[in-house]
Amino acid sequence: MKEANFSTNRRIGGPAGPHTPNPALHAFALLRVNSVVGLNRAWIGLLAVSAFAADARLDALLKTVETRYNRAKTLQVLFHEEYKPLGKPTRSESGTLLLRKPKRMRWDYSQPKGKLFLSDGKYLWIYSPDENRAEKMKFQESEDMRAPLAFLLGKLNFDKEFRDFTSTPQGPDTRIAAEPKSDNLPYSHVEFLVAPDGHIKQVQVTQFDKSILSWAFDQEKMDPPLDNNLFQFQLPKGAELVEDGQ
Repeated sequence: MKEANFSTNRRIGGPAGPHTPNPALHAFALLRVNSVVGLNRAWIGLLAVSAFAADARLDALLKTVETRYNRAKTLQVLFHEEYKPLGKPTRSESGTLLLRKPKRMRWDYSQPKGKLFLSDGKYLWIYSPDENRAEKMKFQESEDMRAPLAFLLGKLNFDKEFRDFTSTPQGPDTRIAAEPKSDNLPYSHVEFLVAPDGHIKQVQVTQFDKSILSWAFDQEKMDPPLDNNLFQFQLPKGAELVEDGQ
Protein backbone atom coordinates (compact mmCIF):
# COMPACT_ATOMS: atom_id res chain seq x y z
CA MET A 1 0.00 0.00 0.00
CA LYS A 2 1.50 3.31 -1.08
CA GLU A 3 1.85 5.87 1.72
CA ALA A 4 0.32 9.25 1.24
CA ASN A 5 2.81 11.97 0.40
CA PHE A 6 2.19 15.15 2.51
CA SER A 7 4.30 18.18 1.57
CA THR A 8 5.62 20.24 4.49
CA ASN A 9 6.33 23.25 2.26
CA ARG A 10 2.98 24.12 0.71
CA ARG A 11 -0.54 22.97 1.32
CA ILE A 12 -3.64 23.82 -0.58
CA GLY A 13 -5.30 26.60 1.33
CA GLY A 14 -2.42 26.63 3.88
CA PRO A 15 0.03 29.38 4.76
CA ALA A 16 2.32 30.66 2.07
CA GLY A 17 6.01 29.83 2.07
CA PRO A 18 8.63 32.34 3.22
CA HIS A 19 9.22 33.77 -0.26
CA THR A 20 5.68 33.65 -1.54
CA PRO A 21 3.67 36.93 -1.39
CA ASN A 22 0.30 36.73 0.25
CA PRO A 23 -2.22 38.97 -1.58
CA ALA A 24 -4.66 38.90 1.33
CA LEU A 25 -2.09 40.21 3.84
CA HIS A 26 -0.92 42.87 1.39
CA ALA A 27 -4.46 44.10 0.84
CA PHE A 28 -5.10 44.15 4.59
CA ALA A 29 -1.94 46.21 5.19
CA LEU A 30 -2.96 48.73 2.52
CA LEU A 31 -6.45 48.93 4.01
CA ARG A 32 -4.99 49.53 7.47
CA VAL A 33 -2.67 52.30 6.23
CA ASN A 34 -5.49 53.96 4.32
CA SER A 35 -7.72 53.75 7.40
CA VAL A 36 -5.10 55.37 9.63
CA VAL A 37 -4.48 58.13 7.08
CA GLY A 38 -8.21 58.67 6.76
CA LEU A 39 -8.65 58.88 10.52
CA ASN A 40 -5.78 61.34 10.83
CA ARG A 41 -7.29 63.50 8.13
CA ALA A 42 -10.65 63.31 9.85
CA TRP A 43 -9.13 64.35 13.20
CA ILE A 44 -7.26 67.23 11.56
CA GLY A 45 -10.49 68.31 9.92
CA LEU A 46 -12.40 68.08 13.19
CA LEU A 47 -9.71 70.07 15.01
CA ALA A 48 -9.77 72.74 12.32
CA VAL A 49 -13.56 72.95 12.50
CA SER A 50 -13.40 73.05 16.31
CA ALA A 51 -10.80 75.83 16.28
CA PHE A 52 -12.85 77.78 13.76
CA ALA A 53 -15.98 77.34 15.86
CA ALA A 54 -14.12 78.46 19.00
CA ASP A 55 -12.83 81.56 17.20
CA ALA A 56 -16.33 82.27 15.91
CA ARG A 57 -17.79 81.95 19.43
CA LEU A 58 -15.11 84.26 20.86
CA ASP A 59 -15.69 86.82 18.10
CA ALA A 60 -19.43 86.70 18.76
CA LEU A 61 -18.91 87.17 22.50
CA LEU A 62 -16.57 90.14 21.96
CA LYS A 63 -19.16 91.73 19.69
CA THR A 64 -21.81 91.18 22.37
CA VAL A 65 -19.60 92.96 24.93
CA GLU A 66 -18.88 95.83 22.52
CA THR A 67 -22.57 96.27 21.69
CA ARG A 68 -23.57 96.24 25.37
CA TYR A 69 -21.15 98.93 26.48
CA ASN A 70 -21.12 101.04 23.34
CA ARG A 71 -24.86 101.57 23.68
CA ALA A 72 -24.59 102.65 27.31
CA LYS A 73 -24.28 106.33 28.16
CA THR A 74 -23.73 105.83 31.89
CA LEU A 75 -22.87 102.93 34.19
CA GLN A 76 -22.98 102.22 37.90
CA VAL A 77 -21.39 99.16 39.52
CA LEU A 78 -19.93 97.99 42.82
CA PHE A 79 -16.24 97.10 42.66
CA HIS A 80 -13.72 95.16 44.69
CA GLU A 81 -10.13 96.05 43.84
CA GLU A 82 -7.00 94.02 44.63
CA TYR A 83 -3.38 94.99 44.10
CA LYS A 84 -0.82 92.18 44.29
CA PRO A 85 2.74 93.50 44.14
CA LEU A 86 5.33 90.82 43.49
CA GLY A 87 6.57 89.38 46.79
CA LYS A 88 4.46 91.73 48.94
CA PRO A 89 1.07 91.48 50.72
CA THR A 90 -2.10 92.01 48.70
CA ARG A 91 -3.96 95.30 49.19
CA SER A 92 -7.76 95.24 48.93
CA GLU A 93 -10.13 98.18 48.42
CA SER A 94 -13.79 98.51 47.45
CA GLY A 95 -16.52 100.99 46.63
CA THR A 96 -18.82 102.25 43.87
CA LEU A 97 -17.81 103.09 40.31
CA LEU A 98 -19.75 105.60 38.19
CA LEU A 99 -19.01 106.05 34.47
CA ARG A 100 -20.28 108.62 32.03
CA LYS A 101 -19.30 109.07 28.41
CA PRO A 102 -17.03 110.51 27.33
CA LYS A 103 -14.06 109.83 29.64
CA ARG A 104 -15.76 110.60 32.93
CA MET A 105 -15.49 108.26 35.88
CA ARG A 106 -15.80 108.42 39.64
CA TRP A 107 -14.44 105.79 42.02
CA ASP A 108 -15.96 106.37 45.47
CA TYR A 109 -14.17 104.15 47.98
CA SER A 110 -15.95 102.77 51.02
CA GLN A 111 -12.75 100.95 51.97
CA PRO A 112 -10.71 103.02 52.67
CA LYS A 113 -13.53 105.40 53.41
CA GLY A 114 -13.28 108.80 51.74
CA LYS A 115 -10.73 107.89 49.07
CA LEU A 116 -11.70 109.25 45.65
CA PHE A 117 -10.45 108.76 42.11
CA LEU A 118 -12.16 111.02 39.57
CA SER A 119 -11.90 111.95 35.90
CA ASP A 120 -13.68 115.01 34.53
CA GLY A 121 -12.73 114.08 30.97
CA LYS A 122 -9.63 116.28 30.92
CA TYR A 123 -7.92 115.73 34.26
CA LEU A 124 -7.57 112.90 36.75
CA TRP A 125 -7.85 113.58 40.47
CA ILE A 126 -6.79 111.25 43.30
CA TYR A 127 -7.73 112.22 46.84
CA SER A 128 -6.33 110.47 49.94
CA PRO A 129 -8.25 111.29 53.14
CA ASP A 130 -5.48 109.97 55.42
CA GLU A 131 -3.08 112.56 54.04
CA ASN A 132 -5.77 115.12 53.16
CA ARG A 133 -3.95 115.43 49.86
CA ALA A 134 -5.13 115.56 46.24
CA GLU A 135 -3.12 114.86 43.08
CA LYS A 136 -4.03 116.26 39.68
CA MET A 137 -2.76 115.03 36.31
CA LYS A 138 -3.78 115.14 32.66
CA PHE A 139 -6.03 112.27 31.64
CA GLN A 140 -3.98 111.24 28.62
CA GLU A 141 -0.72 111.24 30.58
CA SER A 142 -1.96 109.01 33.37
CA GLU A 143 -0.38 105.59 33.80
CA ASP A 144 -2.92 104.52 36.38
CA MET A 145 -4.01 100.91 36.03
CA ARG A 146 -7.61 101.99 35.50
CA ALA A 147 -6.61 102.74 31.90
CA PRO A 148 -7.78 99.29 30.68
CA LEU A 149 -11.24 100.29 31.93
CA ALA A 150 -11.23 103.58 30.09
CA PHE A 151 -12.44 101.85 26.93
CA LEU A 152 -15.83 101.66 28.64
CA LEU A 153 -15.99 105.44 28.42
CA GLY A 154 -15.63 105.69 24.67
CA LYS A 155 -16.00 103.54 21.56
CA LEU A 156 -15.17 99.97 22.56
CA ASN A 157 -13.20 98.05 19.92
CA PHE A 158 -11.29 95.00 21.15
CA ASP A 159 -9.44 94.45 17.87
CA LYS A 160 -8.16 98.03 17.92
CA GLU A 161 -6.89 97.91 21.51
CA PHE A 162 -5.76 94.30 21.98
CA ARG A 163 -4.19 91.33 20.19
CA ASP A 164 -3.45 87.59 20.66
CA PHE A 165 -6.85 86.72 22.13
CA THR A 166 -7.44 83.43 23.91
CA SER A 167 -10.55 82.23 25.74
CA THR A 168 -11.22 79.65 28.48
CA PRO A 169 -14.61 78.53 29.81
CA GLN A 170 -15.10 79.25 33.50
CA GLY A 171 -18.44 77.78 34.49
CA PRO A 172 -21.11 79.61 32.46
CA ASP A 173 -18.71 82.52 31.92
CA THR A 174 -15.70 82.98 29.63
CA ARG A 175 -12.25 84.22 30.61
CA ILE A 176 -10.73 86.20 27.75
CA ALA A 177 -7.00 86.96 27.77
CA ALA A 178 -5.20 89.41 25.47
CA GLU A 179 -2.20 91.68 25.14
CA PRO A 180 -2.28 95.42 24.40
CA LYS A 181 -1.39 96.43 20.86
CA SER A 182 0.41 99.55 22.04
CA ASP A 183 3.91 99.26 23.54
CA ASN A 184 3.48 102.58 25.34
CA LEU A 185 1.21 101.23 28.08
CA PRO A 186 2.39 100.21 31.57
CA TYR A 187 0.90 96.70 31.38
CA SER A 188 1.61 93.59 29.33
CA HIS A 189 -1.45 91.37 29.78
CA VAL A 190 -5.18 91.81 30.34
CA GLU A 191 -7.92 89.33 31.26
CA PHE A 192 -11.68 89.82 31.21
CA LEU A 193 -14.23 87.51 32.82
CA VAL A 194 -17.37 87.88 30.73
CA ALA A 195 -20.89 86.58 31.40
CA PRO A 196 -22.98 85.06 28.59
CA ASP A 197 -25.02 88.27 28.28
CA GLY A 198 -21.81 90.25 27.67
CA HIS A 199 -21.40 92.07 30.97
CA ILE A 200 -17.87 92.22 32.36
CA LYS A 201 -17.55 90.62 35.79
CA GLN A 202 -13.79 90.92 36.30
CA VAL A 203 -10.80 92.73 34.80
CA GLN A 204 -7.23 91.72 35.63
CA VAL A 205 -4.13 93.62 34.53
CA THR A 206 -0.54 92.38 34.72
CA GLN A 207 2.12 95.07 34.86
CA PHE A 208 5.64 94.73 33.50
CA ASP A 209 7.00 94.17 37.02
CA LYS A 210 4.61 91.15 37.32
CA SER A 211 2.39 92.88 39.86
CA ILE A 212 -1.33 92.34 39.29
CA LEU A 213 -4.21 94.76 39.64
CA SER A 214 -7.72 93.31 39.42
CA TRP A 215 -11.31 94.42 39.81
CA ALA A 216 -14.41 92.34 40.45
CA PHE A 217 -17.71 93.98 39.54
CA ASP A 218 -21.19 93.38 40.94
CA GLN A 219 -24.72 94.81 40.69
CA GLU A 220 -24.12 96.54 37.38
CA LYS A 221 -26.70 99.15 36.34
CA MET A 222 -26.81 100.35 32.75
CA ASP A 223 -27.76 103.98 32.01
CA PRO A 224 -28.66 105.18 35.51
CA PRO A 225 -29.31 108.95 35.83
CA LEU A 226 -25.99 110.55 36.88
CA ASP A 227 -25.61 114.27 37.51
CA ASN A 228 -22.72 116.03 35.79
CA ASN A 229 -21.65 117.47 39.14
CA LEU A 230 -20.61 113.98 40.24
CA PHE A 231 -17.67 114.25 37.85
CA GLN A 232 -16.41 117.66 38.98
CA PHE A 233 -13.71 117.55 41.64
CA GLN A 234 -14.07 119.76 44.70
CA LEU A 235 -10.92 120.13 46.79
CA PRO A 236 -11.77 119.36 50.44
CA LYS A 237 -11.19 122.13 52.93
CA GLY A 238 -7.58 122.34 54.03
CA ALA A 239 -6.42 119.64 51.57
CA GLU A 240 -3.05 119.95 49.84
CA LEU A 241 -3.17 120.00 46.02
CA VAL A 242 -0.23 118.58 44.04
CA GLU A 243 -0.31 118.96 40.26
CA ASP A 244 1.56 116.63 37.93
CA GLY A 245 5.04 117.96 37.17
CA GLN A 246 5.39 119.92 40.43
